[in-house]
Amino acid sequence: MIRILPFLLFFITPAFAQNINSTIRGTVRDFDTRSPLVGATVSLSSPQTGTITDSEGAFRFDNLPTGRYQLSVSYVGYETVRIPELLLESGRENVQQVRLAPAGKQLNEAIVTGARPVAFNSVQEITIEQTLRYAATYMDPARVATSFPGVAAANDQANGLVIRANSPNSMQWRLEGVEIVNPNHLSNAGTFSDRPTSTGGGVNILSTQLLGTSQFLSGPFPAQYGNVNGGILDMQLRNGNDEKTEFTAQASLLGLDFAAEGPFSKKSKASYLVNYRYSFTGLLGAVGVKFGGEDIRFQDLSFNLNFPTAKGGKFTVFGMGGISSNTFEPDKDTTAWEFAKDGQNILYKNRMFASGLTFEQPLGNKLSLRTALVGSTLYSSRVAYGVNSRNSQRNELLDDQELVNGKVSLNTTLTYRFNPRVRFQGGLFVTLNQYETDVWSANTNLKSLVFQPFVKWSFQVAPRISAEVGLHAMLSQVEKTDKLSALPEPRAAIKWQLNETDQLSASFGLHSQMQTAGLYATRISDTDFYSNKNLSPTRSQQVVLGYQKSLPKNSSLKIEAYYQHLFDVPVGQGMRDNYSAVNLIEEIPSVFMKNTGSARNYGIEASFQKLLTNDFYLLVSGSLYDATYVDLLGQRHKSRFNGRHTFSLTSGKEFKSGNESLWGVNVKVLWLGGFRDKPIDAAYSKILKTTLYEEQSHYSVKMKDYFRPDLRVYWKKSKTKFSRTLSIDLQNVSGTKNEAYRYFDKRKDSVVTQYQLGLIPVLSYRWEF
Repeated sequence: MIRILPFLLFFITPAFAQNINSTIRGTVRDFDTRSPLVGATVSLSSPQTGTITDSEGAFRFDNLPTGRYQLSVSYVGYETVRIPELLLESGRENVQQVRLAPAGKQLNEAIVTGARPVAFNSVQEITIEQTLRYAATYMDPARVATSFPGVAAANDQANGLVIRANSPNSMQWRLEGVEIVNPNHLSNAGTFSDRPTSTGGGVNILSTQLLGTSQFLSGPFPAQYGNVNGGILDMQLRNGNDEKTEFTAQASLLGLDFAAEGPFSKKSKASYLVNYRYSFTGLLGAVGVKFGGEDIRFQDLSFNLNFPTAKGGKFTVFGMGGISSNTFEPDKDTTAWEFAKDGQNILYKNRMFASGLTFEQPLGNKLSLRTALVGSTLYSSRVAYGVNSRNSQRNELLDDQELVNGKVSLNTTLTYRFNPRVRFQGGLFVTLNQYETDVWSANTNLKSLVFQPFVKWSFQVAPRISAEVGLHAMLSQVEKTDKLSALPEPRAAIKWQLNETDQLSASFGLHSQMQTAGLYATRISDTDFYSNKNLSPTRSQQVVLGYQKSLPKNSSLKIEAYYQHLFDVPVGQGMRDNYSAVNLIEEIPSVFMKNTGSARNYGIEASFQKLLTNDFYLLVSGSLYDATYVDLLGQRHKSRFNGRHTFSLTSGKEFKSGNESLWGVNVKVLWLGGFRDKPIDAAYSKILKTTLYEEQSHYSVKMKDYFRPDLRVYWKKSKTKFSRTLSIDLQNVSGTKNEAYRYFDKRKDSVVTQYQLGLIPVLSYRWEF
């Protein structure tokens, strides 16, 4: 009876109708100085109503019926901002922090949908509302990004992203604008070698409850971004409610979530936001229930504390931490052992922590300062034992590895606005990296230091033409080497507003990215003569041309053509295999490498988006591309991630039932060209009982196309003091068997194809009050 109580509470409704209302409120500030804008016009659609901001730049709409809204904010001399897809639910206020940028001298009113983009090209916003609405995102912003053109998941089990055919290693995670380590549970998820990756994992440690609007960029990147060639996911934290205490509780097959937010006191605008999550699989594992012999557990805690300061400034303290483990135990019935893994006992552990602070302060009416400091650490270990089939006891230690990857990142940025048409930014990023491991194949300790100064000018060339020019520099050095890399990186972008609906844009950037820590630390011999510590960063030239057209009914069409030339790519040659760093994920080839390779990615992307209005939304995106690399011998080959095309359809429809219930049906369809693999030398693999590729092979084997339809159905029910959401997500509802990789299995004594996940159902119940 206790088990069905939540469902009974959900379906029981009173016999009389209720007026269910809530509040939309927030503040309007200058984009650069954070100064409050007094007298700004704020209006809502459906029903049409409006107000103006007070002396603190605040606005408020009380007693609004729950449902969907669009917020519009305008101010004389500033761009008008429209924020679509606002969902107002009972039991919670919807609080918006709106930043308006000067419009300059425009022939017509400039309108920005959502926040002001951080780049002219190849940038997408990811909102918490999208993360909770799109199908099979598992409340992870990285999984939302697979709906964007040119983006593919490296594997169903993890959120590592292939962006414009770049390896997931080319992606960078940021938190509050600065670089951090891999922020995911189970960083080995979905990998061929069952070892940690630098960017992917099974579940994002940072709960969606804390996220604000994140930025996803796929290049070229503005001057404030560095040490990246592929893509950036910059997660931004939202502030807790500074007037009212609110709670969220959620139970799903992912885990149990509990979040609380509110003001520290009624006399202050300081606020807190905290969330704790424990995995559902961990609860099942505690009572002996396992999935495929695996006991998967994780838990995490995250928080954000916000303290406003004088004259529009603010100071924040935040943190996140997660612990996860995956234990595989063989079946007691040894006759059921089919693959080599079935005879092993594997223990994998993962711990990640990050904490930091930010400080933002206006320094007059034209100058502002922002500083962020974040420290982050990722620890992982893997121990594997062979198990005796006669007595099910451990009899051989097969693997024992520990790895620690840490970063301390500092950023300080000054912004000065000469006038509404000219804006300057200058700053410095400093990052200290540390890598430790206890295995012979890598140097025990490795440190590196990176300095990244930058300057950027944004200006209006003509009433319809805006431009940005900047210079980024990356100075880096790996410990115990005498090689200092000093790399200048010019950046430029231009945007031409042809008319009220059509826009042309172009961007260029020269970029650099350091190698993964494991590649630097690879030990080839007992001497340092053959060492990869002296590798230089991989560099890339990137160009994007874009066209965007605004269409009626909150719709838009975007087309971009891109070209990326990578050079100074590490390539190497072993006795049998050749390598290029552009094809690596978690693998660490134990070969001497040189920065003599290159690679080339180019393609065209298109997307059509209709925002959620009139109870319907649609996002259709796709790309056609080609990706190749040049090896040590100067020969060009197709790269590992050259799938040739991506296609994504993300759509949904909402249905209202009275004034209390809202149904939603959401679908997502992914159709991707299959990635590539090397041909396995089956005969030689049989002799040595391990996976060996054909001599001097390249990625000549193309896997089958990837196809996956997802479905999400939810029912939101509102009451006067709270709201509830019952939902079910079905990932891969068709049960399609998508290929992941191929390997030689010594128990099968043959080459085996490993497939990705089949149908994964996730039932969820969410309660907000």
